[in-house]
Amino acid sequence: MNREQLEQMRYGSGFIAALDQSGGSTPSALAHYGIPPEAYNGDVEMLNLIHEMRARIMTDPSFRGDKIIGAILFEDTMDRQVAGLDTANYLWSMRRVVPFVKVDKGLAAEQDGVRCMNPIPGLEALMERALAHGIFGTKMRSFIRLANPRGVRAIVEQQFEVGRTIVARGLVPILEPEIDITSPEKRLAESLLRDALLEGLGSLSPDELVMLKLTLPEDDDYYRPLIEHPNVVRVVALSGGYSRDEATARLARNHGMIASFSRALTEGLTVDMSDAAFEAEFKSAVEQVFAASIT
Repeated sequence: MNREQLEQMRYGSGFIAALDQSGGSTPSALAHYGIPPEAYNGDVEMLNLIHEMRARIMTDPSFRGDKIIGAILFEDTMDRQVAGLDTANYLWSMRRVVPFVKVDKGLAAEQDGVRCMNPIPGLEALMERALAHGIFGTKMRSFIRLANPRGVRAIVEQQFEVGRTIVARGLVPILEPEIDITSPEKRLAESLLRDALLEGLGSLSPDELVMLKLTLPEDDDYYRPLIEHPNVVRVVALSGGYSRDEATARLARNHGMIASFSRALTEGLTVDMSDAAFEAEFKSAVEQVFAASIT
């Protein structure tokens, strides 16, 4: 584990850029960027286009470690290059941004009001490649729709089980049990999740460090006990479908949480923008998300 990167993730002022749209969410990300599905043929062209979008973001003058302390990459992005360097190497050596990689393989069918992760075949090999690339940590997402105690417990147990495997390889996992922002039981689901996460954290040894990526809660500072837990490097917030304005307003009221936004960060960026317009729009987004992340 890179100790300098650990210090930045634990104490740095700023937020994490989520640039890890997978094959399933990439068409939507490209459409928001102004590239409709009919503009490309097949996965190869699609992945080339999304990498061009991500590289444009990562090479933007505002994409720097003074405000963006980390970035989550899709596996395909990790294996590519930006400005002639391996992506993770570029992020850390040129921008001082700590690199993470998404490791989950999507969601299983809903059971007990939640969607656990699919099995992750090849996780060991992926972790080896991540370490070779200089990756600091990983991210994996589950999804909670309803406040079902059995379902929430299953999600958290799976997250910690896989998380321990990742910790053992010297990486810091981001556990992401997302709660649906439209859930009719969102507040109750948050209560169940917080309790289950605290129980899971209590089972870790002192040197087993994790991060948590959570939906912005209904009650301000609700996740403070998680933020203060000694095994938690950082608690970060997903935007979850909220607009940037709504997400940053909610985040600013949750002290100690920082952003890890995807669509809310890239909102307003389009492929046909001039470089000047793109840079101005992205700078504005970075400033807004940064301000909400340092409360």
